[in-house]
Amino acid sequence: MTDTARRARLQDLLDPPGTVLLTVECQQGVVGRDSALPELAAVARSSGALGNVARLVAAAHEADVQVLHAVAERRPDGRGANSNARLFQAVVRLPVQQHSGSTAVRIAEPIEVADEDLIVRRLHGLSPLAGTDVDPLLRNLGCRTLVVTGVSANVAVPNAVFDAVNLGYTVVVPGDAIAGVPADYTPAMIRHTLALVSTVTTTEEVLRCWKSPTRG
Repeated sequence: MTDTARRARLQDLLDPPGTVLLTVECQQGVVGRDSALPELAAVARSSGALGNVARLVAAAHEADVQVLHAVAERRPDGRGANSNARLFQAVVRLPVQQHSGSTAVRIAEPIEVADEDLIVRRLHGLSPLAGTDVDPLLRNLGCRTLVVTGVSANVAVPNAVFDAVNLGYTVVVPGDAIAGVPADYTPAMIRHTLALVSTVTTTEEVLRCWKSPTRG
């Protein structure tokens, strides 16, 4: 496919109103200054991924693209939370807990949340989509293309991509707007896994499409 054809295809995929931007676990307790996962938070910031998520959110607001923030949290009593994997057992012992209503589950800076943004909170599992309100909300919004950003490239982001594809959505992943640990794991995950089931692009290319005078 030529560069011109590729750009035209991406423009078509990202054209509002059939596109929704999803941010995954971009919350203070995950990628913020007082993160429960400081290594992940550091990589998300130093790589520029978190800043790129913020740029994409701001551009989506300008382009009338719906933004949906997926937040992972748990009740203080742990009721309803998973305990059937090492990851969940480790989460209970972390110094910062993603408790419902706490500052840890607020969207982290520099991302700015607009009144029209949707926030979906989950108390269980690994996926922002499975068993949550995300899928019915996307269908009611007329979504056909889901742009997936956030953390982590290890677990939640691939879960989101796989579930979205299984549900029939076309997925676009700006590779410089996701992060995982160690830092060099993310490009490997993108190349060997996400590129097989989604359209991998860059933040700049998405911004260009949303600013294009031909969109719509």
